Amino acid sequence: MRTARRVSLIVEGIGTYAITGSASGMGLHTARRLRADGHRVIGVDLRDADVIADLSEPHGRRAAADAVLASAGGVLDGAVLAAGLGPGSGGDRSRLIAQVNFLGVVEPLTAWRPALAAADRAKVVVIASNSASTVPLVPRRTINALLAHDPDKAVRSLRLLGERGSALMYAASKIAVSRWVRRHSVTRDWAGAGIRLNALAPGAVMTPLLEAQLAEPLEGKAVRRFPIPVGGFGAADQLAEWITFMLSDAADFLCGSVIFVDGGTDAFFRPADWPDSVPLRALPRYLWRFARGTETG
Repeated sequence: MRTARRVSLIVEGIGTYAITGSASGMGLHTARRLRADGHRVIGVDLRDADVIADLSEPHGRRAAADAVLASAGGVLDGAVLAAGLGPGSGGDRSRLIAQVNFLGVVEPLTAWRPALAAADRAKVVVIASNSASTVPLVPRRTINALLAHDPDKAVRSLRLLGERGSALMYAASKIAVSRWVRRHSVTRDWAGAGIRLNALAPGAVMTPLLEAQLAEPLEGKAVRRFPIPVGGFGAADQLAEWITFMLSDAADFLCGSVIFVDGGTDAFFRPADWPDSVPLRALPRYLWRFARGTETG
């Protein structure tokens, strides 16, 4: 059974894939899976990668995007945006989270879009998080500032919380990047260009990011108490299987989805929140988009 299932998840053909955060965690395991299947992987990370770049800096993001395009020869069959920072101590942590978790995703992806469009049915997987739906009271102004590409405003929106604001910045970054995926995935530039753009929202997965959180006394205590109905933490290699599936031909009809793989945490906290019908207040916009169809992109 294991062998049969493994075959079904292999990405068809031989392609070139860009992976940020390729030196550890889910990015590393995904890179190993793709390379084992014969694909070319262009890894981006702070170390132990094909492209060494700091995604927390504008010039680092530009350099990473340019280096990947040059290495790929202008054609990418897919991309995995797995680089990310979690909550933690340090006065600049919120700013770093905003830069890496949001701008470090959308800026490289925007630069890579023509190369993805040049491939046949390219697939993109953005690593989101179930923090987008399980962390309460995330300020809307923080999310909107990120979506407006204004990390300074996002940081200012949480300044009264001090270092404790990093947890809300993390959740805000994952909400913002999930909404960015949803909004852009269905447009002419993405779906219309043959690119399948989706997000994977893991829960507590044993990666260096989670290990760092567990090492913090207060945060580690909160993480260990967080409900996971199936018990325990997820494994990075298991999530890599999901990512590989989302890059495969089996995911041709997957577009704009945010897939939760979190041991049941999201369902535990919000069992009745989704799916839900279109509310009355949203009906005019719904009907307008219905009439326009895919032209809304």
